[in-house]
Amino acid sequence: MPTDRFPRNPVPPAADPRRHDIDALRALAFLLVIVYHVAMYYVADWPWHLKSPHAAEWLQWPMRILNLWRMDLVFLISGVSLAFLSRHQGTAALLRGRGLRLVLPLAFGMAVVVPWQAYAEGVANGLVAPGFGAFLLRYLPMSQPWSKGAFAGAEFGITWNHLWYLPYLFVYTAAVALTLPLWRSAAGQALRRAFNGLRGGWLLLLPALPLAAFTLLLAPHYPPTHNLVRDPFLHSIYFTVFLYGYWMGVDSGIWRELERLRRVSLALAVAVVAAYIAARTLGAGSVPNEINAVLRSLYLWAAVATLLGHGHRHLNRPWPWLRWANASVYPWYMLHQTLIVLAIVWLAPLALGPVLEPALILAVTLGGCWLLNDALIRRVRWLRPLFGLPPQEKRTPDRAPAAALTAAR
Repeated sequence: MPTDRFPRNPVPPAADPRRHDIDALRALAFLLVIVYHVAMYYVADWPWHLKSPHAAEWLQWPMRILNLWRMDLVFLISGVSLAFLSRHQGTAALLRGRGLRLVLPLAFGMAVVVPWQAYAEGVANGLVAPGFGAFLLRYLPMSQPWSKGAFAGAEFGITWNHLWYLPYLFVYTAAVALTLPLWRSAAGQALRRAFNGLRGGWLLLLPALPLAAFTLLLAPHYPPTHNLVRDPFLHSIYFTVFLYGYWMGVDSGIWRELERLRRVSLALAVAVVAAYIAARTLGAGSVPNEINAVLRSLYLWAAVATLLGHGHRHLNRPWPWLRWANASVYPWYMLHQTLIVLAIVWLAPLALGPVLEPALILAVTLGGCWLLNDALIRRVRWLRPLFGLPPQEKRTPDRAPAAALTAAR
């Protein structure tokens, strides 16, 4: 079907084939986020809410290699989802729907899900008195200042911690929704066609150039903060890949090309990350920043292109677990880091060592997410919207349209 133009009139839902690969990549990407956050407790010299006495320096490079693309993939997939949604919804509907699916869970998460993380961090830092009830009475009204460094976000009195993805995604979605006429104009369509028309090496190189420019110009001056109004470097990267996903979403040609190039992009990613590691270690201090920025950005895009290409090749089928994963990924995302911190507080005093302890923390986190989601959240009608789910369980057949793919189902 032609995909080079946005239709003026909504396309009937039956006209859209379901993109199982995007569903699957989204679920797997958020599962990777859970593993990453467990590892943050153990990686040496990286700040996190709690730190293990078993912190290991060898984890730094695996974590860094993963960190260069993990959230970029998530934001690109979110852009793909918006591309499908925007074919059937206008600006007002997109803002209303995304507000309910993103802002409402954010507010609930900050008030109910996240506070234990702040409390545990504050107690560990010796700046919050033990007693979770007393902590909540001071935390929720935001009426009294906290000691500097008590917990992440203490300067604001309340924190969103790992839920920072939700306000970022809402802002990016609103930016596109409010400018839909621009994207549907002749100039907007021409830009989209130019991107989706990239083939061969151009597809693996040109999208990395804006990322390299932002990295070179902004990264040295604006380190990541996850503060919505003071995070220009991360905004420049995440919004750019979000736009890439939005442009790519309904175009079949670029997905076929990514699938065709999947082995080339994998080889490129391996070669570039090896060069990046060598530049950061063997040539520390002697490699120009421009080279590091280009290598970092080229690896980011090559890694994302590899995952998209292999995903389109191998994951675009109705896996038996996919419907459950789609209905579970959002509550799991909201719950997982609080459960990680709870598991740490419970297990750390047992001194189980650097192998058994992280395995049990991961098992407790996954088991807790499964139990709370399947036994409670998905079954209680009023809880579902607070975790980003529709009030009723949707029983869509496998041939359902890709418009059902949302970044906040």
